[in-house]
Amino acid sequence: MKFIPGVFITGFILAALFSCRSVKTIQTAIAKKDTTQIVVPVVDTRNDSLQFIRKVLDSLQRNHIEFQTFSSKTKVHYEDNDGKNDFTAYIRLIKDSVLWINIRGPFDLDVSRALVTRDSVKVVDKLKKTVCLWPIDHLQELAHIPLTFSDLQNVLIGNPVFFDSSVGTYKIDDRSVSLVCIGAVFKHFLTVNKNDYTLQHSKLDDIDMNRARTVDITFGDYQYGKSGIRFSTYRRVTVSERSKLDIELDFKQVEFNKPLSISFSLPRNYKRL
Repeated sequence: MKFIPGVFITGFILAALFSCRSVKTIQTAIAKKDTTQIVVPVVDTRNDSLQFIRKVLDSLQRNHIEFQTFSSKTKVHYEDNDGKNDFTAYIRLIKDSVLWINIRGPFDLDVSRALVTRDSVKVVDKLKKTVCLWPIDHLQELAHIPLTFSDLQNVLIGNPVFFDSSVGTYKIDDRSVSLVCIGAVFKHFLTVNKNDYTLQHSKLDDIDMNRARTVDITFGDYQYGKSGIRFSTYRRVTVSERSKLDIELDFKQVEFNKPLSISFSLPRNYKRL
């Protein structure tokens, strides 16, 4: 099995914020939307449309997951242009403070570790014996978006990102409600369950047509844990621009608001990159 732990962790962090379909499909879809000047057809044109949108937004706010700590054992299927890999990611998150990730391979092999704080990223590659030290701005440079620690933790937890109350259109079908918000960086197509307003799908198309970048995150398999928090234990994240990255996350042993200890050290004999 081929391991690319440093690249994986970077991809894991970034893919938490981007996703998509094939580049050709995305370019065609975006071009069609822009030429017709229609993002999503307005199905309900009643006078109470604004009230309905407000109702959905209020429900989303009530569903917003509030927490102090989060941990899980996460099965990860990772696929990019170089091939496929399967890992186990042990995740520990202290709200607004620190994210710790430990990647383990077959036979519980300790492959890589990462520590992300509000201002820095540290990655230790146990196989290549290397250490990467970056400011958090480095992720912003790679992603070309104003990425923050808060955005990253919200994606892991299952809260929407890059979405505000400036909803332009919406659509209703038998099972779901879709809202469209156009921001400074993305057009965000957010789909929620019609009955309980849990997230089903989050699709972000880059405003910059020259980039043809799309983010596609699917949420599924909601479960209640001991904490009483309803959490999406399955995610599919696809990141596509010039290349494509697919990540499937299957969260196990999910715990909220339990005391967490986090330790992280940088081996002195590892090469600094």
